[in-house]
Amino acid sequence: MKLTEKQTEIVSEAEWLVARKDLLTREKEFSRQRDALSAARRKLPMVKIEKEYVFEGPNGKETLADLFEGRSQLIVYHFMFGPGWEEGCKSCSYLADHFDGANWHLPHRDVTLVVISRAPLSELEAYKKRMGWRFKWLSSHGNDFNFDYHVSFTKEDEKKNKIYYNYTEGEFMMDELPGLSVFYKDEDGAIFHTYSTYARGLDILVGTYNFLDLVPKGRDENPDSTMDWVRRHDQYHA
Repeated sequence: MKLTEKQTEIVSEAEWLVARKDLLTREKEFSRQRDALSAARRKLPMVKIEKEYVFEGPNGKETLADLFEGRSQLIVYHFMFGPGWEEGCKSCSYLADHFDGANWHLPHRDVTLVVISRAPLSELEAYKKRMGWRFKWLSSHGNDFNFDYHVSFTKEDEKKNKIYYNYTEGEFMMDELPGLSVFYKDEDGAIFHTYSTYARGLDILVGTYNFLDLVPKGRDENPDSTMDWVRRHDQYHA
């Protein structure tokens, strides 16, 4: 992608400052809108979790309650990695590269972040070792967690060519799709589902995109296949 004629316009420092201040006004308005949206997200009603989920993790079998690790808030990233896959999803891997940095800080704000996939634990751990990640990754193989949170789909779904994803019904795309879910545990130990997001709702988690949005060429992506440039971080050419 080349810079457009408008993007390559050369002006005086004074003219640039006028344009920059105009953009700053719009940036501040966007920040206020984002703050309001975040406040509305926090005010969403909650749904009590009655179902028991047991996951296989590095510490053995753990329930959903165990995953909080003594904190009251839990973020689960639904990583696309189905049973028998040779490696995890490329795009999910791109996103997951940002988790370990956040995990230095999240526990100090009463938040635990974990990753859950449907592949068996041995397959997850092998890929995690390859990628050099430190975050906690658990397997939901054998339970309904991924299906209940609409990120895994059955052969029957494929046969019907219909799935429920991102709060709408659509055509079958594949048996695993990405998402993120948030849970809260109260003082009595009751667990509640507070939020889930999918598709472009995950963009905000990708720090690399936020950096790219600052530079003149932007994300510089193919509009017909936006993430075709992304590689697992051990597969980029030098």
